[in-house]
Amino acid sequence: MATGALTLALATTSSVMGNTDGNETSVRSTRSVESPAAAASRHWVNTWTAMPQLTEPSNMPPPPFTGDGAVLVDTTLRQTVRVSTGGERMRLRFSNAFGDTALPLTAVSVALPLDGRAGVSAIEPGTPQRVTFGGRETATVPAGAQVVSDPLEFDLHPGSNLTVTTYLAEGQPSLALTSHPGSRTTSYLQNADHTQDHDLPQAIPVNHWYLLSDVEVLSGRSTAAVAVLGDSLTDGRGSTTNGNNRWPDQFLDRLRGRPATDEVAVLNQAAGGNRVLNDGLGPNVLARLDRDVLARSGVSWLVVFEGVNDIGTAEATEAAQRGVTAELIAAYEQVVVRAHAQDIRVYGATLTPFGGNTMYDDPDGHREVSRQAVNSWIRTSGRFDAVIDFDRAVRDPADPGRLDPTLHDGDWLHLNPDGYRALADAVPLRLFRALLPAAE
Repeated sequence: MATGALTLALATTSSVMGNTDGNETSVRSTRSVESPAAAASRHWVNTWTAMPQLTEPSNMPPPPFTGDGAVLVDTTLRQTVRVSTGGERMRLRFSNAFGDTALPLTAVSVALPLDGRAGVSAIEPGTPQRVTFGGRETATVPAGAQVVSDPLEFDLHPGSNLTVTTYLAEGQPSLALTSHPGSRTTSYLQNADHTQDHDLPQAIPVNHWYLLSDVEVLSGRSTAAVAVLGDSLTDGRGSTTNGNNRWPDQFLDRLRGRPATDEVAVLNQAAGGNRVLNDGLGPNVLARLDRDVLARSGVSWLVVFEGVNDIGTAEATEAAQRGVTAELIAAYEQVVVRAHAQDIRVYGATLTPFGGNTMYDDPDGHREVSRQAVNSWIRTSGRFDAVIDFDRAVRDPADPGRLDPTLHDGDWLHLNPDGYRALADAVPLRLFRALLPAAE
């Protein structure tokens, strides 16, 4: 089982009581050395993640939060994320993967969102806690790097929403901002430090995540994660904003409904427009595999559901499509080899139809021939440890080159929440039991 680095919790014990607008907050981090037996029985597991990307101009924070050569100056950023597994000790990771300057974090807090909801600016009174980094409340993330917070005692329930509020006094002195634009979740921006405020009624809402890349929980040895490599079909285009009804979310709901799989975390490492072979919106799969899967904590399984954008953006000729088919198959084999080297099982998901889509469907059907050839290889090659047949789950039985008309969002490529439920229901839960120690 690939669990990332086993981590001994080493954090200075500190207690800081502050008062901002009458709101009390406590800081608790632990720098006590655990016994070897206690450390061996637990490990860090990613419970939420978002694929870091370079923010495009259209997805930058709106004025006044983006200025001349700098971004998020004197800005509070409040975001909510839905975790998969829970725990009593957690930590955060912030990414400056695409920054070309250092990123100074002035203050960070975590809390429970009001009524447990996603995408709200209010938090539950009494729940905010300050986050520290090496015992300090500030941290600087070097260009291209990430920073991991100190472990924080915080009761995080499985499948719940978490609010993370970050204040940047200096902002990032560059427009090279790391984010995940396809959050399908509302975040909030407001000038000045409001990390401890119970609500941000004057904040400007944006449907993007910025800077935050991971939440990890200290877990028992039976807890493990499945990472999903994908594009907009996994990132959730067509799903409901603040609804958490992408297919990985609905798959998590299924996992949590059964004792044998309720300790499986789901990590959505997808981005709209992403491709396997070439950079698009974010680095290509072969370039980001180490960062987004192999370096994530506690990953035991990988689902590969990507390739439609490679086929759809390649020239619609027989020769070009024959080439992209061969290159995709070679890339999938590379992913399997590299993941197996880390003891990660790899499951291949068949590519879903795009017939009728104005961008990808071509009159001569060359791209559909490629899709069928790729799917045939996924199903029959034996290279994957198992196959998840998403194509069969959502195609129109009367016209298999097209999606079921009731399951797409209107463009014959992306799915609606019902379509994403069909994908989630198509994943065999038995695939995520065999490696758990509790099931041995």
